[in-house]
Amino acid sequence: MNRRLAAVPVKTETEINRGQSQIIWIALIALAVTALAAAFFLDQPIAAGLKANTPPQLRHLMLILSRVGDWPAHVIVCMIGIVVSFARKERDWMRIFVAMLIALTLAGLTGRIIKIATGRARPSVTTEQHWNGWQLSSKYHAFPSGHTATSTAFFVTLFLARKKIAAPLLPVPILIAFSRMVVGAHYLSDVIFAAILGVVCALLTARWLSIRNPQSAIRDSNRSPITSH
Repeated sequence: MNRRLAAVPVKTETEINRGQSQIIWIALIALAVTALAAAFFLDQPIAAGLKANTPPQLRHLMLILSRVGDWPAHVIVCMIGIVVSFARKERDWMRIFVAMLIALTLAGLTGRIIKIATGRARPSVTTEQHWNGWQLSSKYHAFPSGHTATSTAFFVTLFLARKKIAAPLLPVPILIAFSRMVVGAHYLSDVIFAAILGVVCALLTARWLSIRNPQSAIRDSNRSPITSH
């Protein structure tokens, strides 16, 4: 009597990795939402604490960092990188710098629209109405932080393409975000939301332009499906 062995479906390594990625994404989204919600509760105490306890020397240093860390500096670096990469015929790096430029531009424009639409007063502005709707005055452009959004998009895009090079540079947008809080331009929730916006713009741009870390590409090419015998 012939027996037929029932075929047992076995997930491939790609399917397993896809499932794990979905779990990681859900966890990251939940973490981002939780962090943003907590930031809103901490906005006023942290702003008051920084205003009362920041030494003048540190405030001056953070003001300089805040000015240097604005979007024009990031754009200049991208343009120089594009020109140098083109001259040296390094297409991969030219593509990376173009992606960084697109990501920071996308983050900056999106942040600008949200700023104008929400009209949140900056910590340095004395007012009872913190959210004022449509506003063109920069005094009511606290949410989100444009500096933080563009800098985060800039460095995260580089990190997605070249992790070893970009990893030591990731504290830069964090310092810029801190400087914006110290000078009284933004609340904690402003920089948290801006960081989330920057990461999203970097991920979208990297995916659109297929910017990948070469080591990851090599690992993917060497993977084979898990089969049963």
